[in-house]
Amino acid sequence: MSEDKIKIKGENDGLMLGFPADISFSEIIEELEKKLESGSGFFLRGTLVRVPRDFFTKEELAQMQELFRSHGLICRLAKPEPAAPLTPPADEHRVQISETPKLTAQDTQELQRMLIIDKTLRGGQAVETEGSVIVFGNVNPGAQITAGGSVDIRGTCRGVVHAGAAGDSTAFIIADHLMPTQIRIANYVARSPDEPEDSGKAERAYVRDGQIVIEPIER
Repeated sequence: MSEDKIKIKGENDGLMLGFPADISFSEIIEELEKKLESGSGFFLRGTLVRVPRDFFTKEELAQMQELFRSHGLICRLAKPEPAAPLTPPADEHRVQISETPKLTAQDTQELQRMLIIDKTLRGGQAVETEGSVIVFGNVNPGAQITAGGSVDIRGTCRGVVHAGAAGDSTAFIIADHLMPTQIRIANYVARSPDEPEDSGKAERAYVRDGQIVIEPIER
């Protein structure tokens, strides 16, 4: 399945997944399992992931929620839009699910640890949080992020980023284009080379064998 069949967009409280109408549930599960198990950081732990309300049966939704839960993620239905009429699903097997499961105390705690920034961080701006961070924009030179967890930048990173600031060496940093002034993970420090190579893919920085390693990944 082509990787762009699963669309992702940022919302105020998490991510929204979108799928083409003709995709099968087995294809969705297969692709999500591949992303989640690859260790590529497709999602940060504790992320709230919403899915279309009228796309899955109750059994399919339960299976998807369990898949996300097993990877430390929270899966919920998209928020209802009362002003817009609901279009009946083309496939009679797929039924409208009206109820929205409530967040548990554990879910709420995970969400409180996730900071979502829906803008570019400009020079002089600084972000500091005990949890993880998702940035839907660029991190410009002179901007700085300090996070207790991991950092995911859906754009270009040219600033200073410190993940695992409290000493978590399992944290990681991901960006569509990773060209930082400096990156730190726990107590490890690195910077991008003077002439970085453009692989055309997103990149992940993580600690391996006592040093920060940067490698291309598939989003």
